[in-house]
Amino acid sequence: MIRIAVIGVGYWGPNFVRIMDELPQVQLVYVCDKEAKRFERLSVLYPHLTFTTDVKGVIEDANVDAVVVATGSDSHYEVGLSCLEHGKHVLIEKPLALNSADAARLVEEAQRRKRVLLVGHLLRYHRGIERLKAYIDEGYLGKILYIYTTRVNLGRIRKEESALWSFATHDVSVVNFLVGMQPELVTATGQSYLRKGVHDVVFVTLYYQGDVMAHLHVSWLDPHKIRKITIVGDKRMAVLDDMETTEKLRIYDKGVDFTPSYGDYAESLSVRIGDIYIPKIDMVEPLKVECQHFLDCIEKGAKPLTDGQHGLQVLRVLEAAEKSLNENGQAVRVEV
Repeated sequence: MIRIAVIGVGYWGPNFVRIMDELPQVQLVYVCDKEAKRFERLSVLYPHLTFTTDVKGVIEDANVDAVVVATGSDSHYEVGLSCLEHGKHVLIEKPLALNSADAARLVEEAQRRKRVLLVGHLLRYHRGIERLKAYIDEGYLGKILYIYTTRVNLGRIRKEESALWSFATHDVSVVNFLVGMQPELVTATGQSYLRKGVHDVVFVTLYYQGDVMAHLHVSWLDPHKIRKITIVGDKRMAVLDDMETTEKLRIYDKGVDFTPSYGDYAESLSVRIGDIYIPKIDMVEPLKVECQHFLDCIEKGAKPLTDGQHGLQVLRVLEAAEKSLNENGQAVRVEV
């Protein structure tokens, strides 16, 4: 039995409470938040749990084996580091920290203490993303040419965290995973319409080795709610639409064929329009998969799919994008 505490139940934390309370190998020891009013609804749903505002006491309790840190992103580093220093395994919601220096410190501490550090890059545990990666690795889509993602909706408006740090974190994590590498260069442009200095809409372009590029559009100021990833390969193309309830993934047998023997170059290229294939995907709630993976890593001493190093790499891309934003879209090299 793994004894776990959840710290932070403002927005995403209650979902961790729900899932951890359901998993058979978990004893949920504490639900913790500095604001006691957040316990009102949860204490009705989970009257058997212990609720506390004493963050320090939870972290220092020797009966706690692991901690889920679902506090505001500005406290991820402070709370996460304290948990690691007290020998806890830690699952930290994304982003791992607000800068790569702090993230590197967390990675170092987890390695030194031999503790599991998992970063909550949720889409890495999405069955549709796993299927897309399998198609890419087996060459079914051919050589990947470019990827573009759209993650927009109207609200929830953040006060400190920009759309880049709140939304693009997901897409950088996913695209890096699908492509299998870090981008070399990043450009980003955007605007702050609602709050000065907090970008509501951002367009990011990532440049990878092999002429692969990815374009990310993120915003909380848009009339539509869209969660879509499009991958263009030289054999086939794929679209993952997470707003679809059942048919989330579609494979398009479309492309441009090249005929070696030709009189004119333009005549050698022909558009191919084939079938659309909709694979069956047995969906499981990604957060439940993530939590179970965290527990498995603790029990087996395994490396998480989204470990601290993964979170650090995502942060380095975001920092490059932030710098490009501040330099009016100038290309910025990503730190290795």
